[in-house]
Amino acid sequence: MQTQYEINDETMAILTIDKNYSEVYEMNDHYIVEQASNKIMEDSCRYFGSSLEGRRKGTEYMIGVNYKAPIIVEESKEIIFFPTSSTRENSNWIRLKYIKSYYRDGDVIFIVFENGTKIAIKTSYGIIDNQVLRATRLESALRGRKTSKKTVM
Repeated sequence: MQTQYEINDETMAILTIDKNYSEVYEMNDHYIVEQASNKIMEDSCRYFGSSLEGRRKGTEYMIGVNYKAPIIVEESKEIIFFPTSSTRENSNWIRLKYIKSYYRDGDVIFIVFENGTKIAIKTSYGIIDNQVLRATRLESALRGRKTSKKTVM
């Protein structure tokens, strides 16, 4: 078990176990971390030069979303995560880049990642679908800014 975790380019999902523990999925690994999911997000945002709140405000500025906002953890690698519930409490965080598909089975949503890993989240299909859409809008806005910077320079 790890006591600390920093989001990196391989991170696919951070799932809340309870208020003190999270389950982290990477492309080629899986960890239990003695850290709340929102604490992992906060520490990772700080490592990359901001805060979770700062990243939320950035999302609000870029796409007008301030509730359950997806966030850019790291800009140059386009590391974008979205929460599956309100972030006032510890939320599950999913990375947009690695999602292959998602589907509902009863009251559980299964998210399938590019590497074949499948996770189950108790939420509605509509919530996941909406969060994927918001994260995609954020990704598009970020790429648009990068493109306009290149043409200006």
